[in-house]
Amino acid sequence: MRIDHKIILDWVEPNSRVLDLGCGDGSLLKNLTASKQIHGYGLEINSENILQCIANGVNVIEQDIDAGLGDYDDQSFDLVIMSQTIQTMMYPERTLEEMLRIGRQVIVTFPNFGHWKARVQLALHGRMPVSDLLPYEWYNTPNIHFCTFRDFEHLCNDLKVKTLNREVIGGDGMASFFQKLHPNLFAATALYRITKGDL
Repeated sequence: MRIDHKIILDWVEPNSRVLDLGCGDGSLLKNLTASKQIHGYGLEINSENILQCIANGVNVIEQDIDAGLGDYDDQSFDLVIMSQTIQTMMYPERTLEEMLRIGRQVIVTFPNFGHWKARVQLALHGRMPVSDLLPYEWYNTPNIHFCTFRDFEHLCNDLKVKTLNREVIGGDGMASFFQKLHPNLFAATALYRITKGDL
């Protein structure tokens, strides 16, 4: 199981109503159903991923998230998840507001474009970074809104969003120490659990 999925698993209450936006192959929802007995649905636009969700026994709906989430009532889910997808949205702020409207809590994970390796690659080579974490060239990347930890926290401030948990991923040993000390520079992936409600 992916390390970010393990962290998300710890944050999810048993028997929660969960919506996973951009659910990919459905592996996160499958794991949550097996270990937390959640009642979950996924939204996905990629037809190959939808077939994989069905093979994984995951309830999936074909939907373009950029077109909005108006089909869902306020607070209709205990938790709305968007893993490694918000940076691909046309309007991330609008998407996040909609997630907070339909879910009591929201989990967002994204690659940190402020990571030191990305900064060094840009500084030394003068080209957009390509790495294991960001394996695309500038012209074929699905990532259209590059975001750092600080950028996301600034957006949460603007939206008056409360952060319940924040975790960072990106290294072991000394790398782990540095990412806790200065996550915007040393952590590769950000995980946030947020809410607009009072808990």
